[in-house]
Amino acid sequence: MSGEISVKICGLTEPETLRAAVDAGARYVGFVFFPKSPRHLEPAAARDLATRVPVGVAKVALTVDASDAKLDRLLEIVPLDMLQLHGRESPARVAEIRSRYGLPVMKAIGVADEADLAAIDLYSDVADQLLIDAKPPRNADLPGGNGLAFDWRLLAGRKYWRRPWMLAGGLTPDNVTEAVRMTGARQVDVSSGVESAPGVKDPALIDAFIRAAG
Repeated sequence: MSGEISVKICGLTEPETLRAAVDAGARYVGFVFFPKSPRHLEPAAARDLATRVPVGVAKVALTVDASDAKLDRLLEIVPLDMLQLHGRESPARVAEIRSRYGLPVMKAIGVADEADLAAIDLYSDVADQLLIDAKPPRNADLPGGNGLAFDWRLLAGRKYWRRPWMLAGGLTPDNVTEAVRMTGARQVDVSSGVESAPGVKDPALIDAFIRAAG
């Protein structure tokens, strides 16, 4: 396993790379349900992957401003442990989803400067976990998975938020050790940083990332 740092490998699409993530010690595996993403899965394909995940590894669904109808269908088909909300969901919407489905909810919060940190306290009241990610460029097609980092110094000394949180955004096997050192993160998330091409996970990079995370 990955020691004291919990790792989430997001955007998995193939049985081979799912197995690589699990074997390397990932504590979370993420499936993306967002058609604009090169990592997008249809629910039936995600169900096939989810049934291969062993007990003790959390299966996370990344959705973006999904309607109740879309979430209903997703959860009817795919056995999931957590919903990751990566859009513009308001605190009220986060609370509504958490209540409706009875699953833990992780809310992604984009950070570019210190002013963005206020949202962390706001969403701490309604989410079970927080994903602190780099804010996407203006007019970007994807809300995450862009391979961008933010200034990790913004998080230095702030590891005692009211909810567990996960660091994301531009992490790679080469920089995750330093990112953990600078931010005090106990959980990290990676997608594009362990890919050989957009949407194509690399088992060797997955293993190297989890080892480097510690």
